[in-house]
Amino acid sequence: MKLNIAYPATGCQKFIEIDDEKRLRCVYDKRISQEVAGDELGDEFAGYTFRITGGNDKQGFPMKQGVLTATRVRLLLRDGLSCYRARRVGSRKRKSVRGCIVASDIAVLNLVVEKKGDAEIPDLTDVSQPRRLGPKRASKIRALFNLDKSDDIRKYVIARTFENKKGKTVTKRPKIQRLVTPVTLARKRQRMAKAKAALSQSKLEKAAYTALVQKRMAEQREARRSELSKRRSSRRASQKE
Repeated sequence: MKLNIAYPATGCQKFIEIDDEKRLRCVYDKRISQEVAGDELGDEFAGYTFRITGGNDKQGFPMKQGVLTATRVRLLLRDGLSCYRARRVGSRKRKSVRGCIVASDIAVLNLVVEKKGDAEIPDLTDVSQPRRLGPKRASKIRALFNLDKSDDIRKYVIARTFENKKGKTVTKRPKIQRLVTPVTLARKRQRMAKAKAALSQSKLEKAAYTALVQKRMAEQREARRSELSKRRSSRRASQKE
């Protein structure tokens, strides 16, 4: 079985192949998200604690969280679920997935270092892989550089410089998302003023409509009264004759 061990602190990962069944016995019958002691995998992992995040079997079918079996099953999957990417809106597909319980059929098991031990693991914990891209959201840039709202975060955006196909040096910076500028504040004020004007206009129109309805109802009542008075007068005239 191959172990794909990732260490988020350095951004590195490493493939380790273990053929000894005695060492792999500690991961059998464990589920995704459960922890494994590194001492049971080998002396080089003493003090480490790993968390199972997934894996693939020998035919390449991935493990799926929530499927409480160690075998392969066929599930009707929809958009939003793991192990399936919908090509059309509303489409569903029955696919084969592996259960979330680790068994001997697993070829590659994904692990994440939860607790670091005393000894370093070569090419995993002793080196650091720098992030190629920096944060893009304004709040995350402030959190990274410990900035206040008064600081101009546009000066702290992480840019990358590279050479394009034409041999020209190009510098690229991400477009800051959720950046509050005087232009955005002015647009917000315009939207608020427009909404207030629309609200006041709707109130005026409602008052005018209510007055018009009351006027029409009063006219109808007056017409009804005149009609009744005419009928009564005609009845009285007929009775006198």
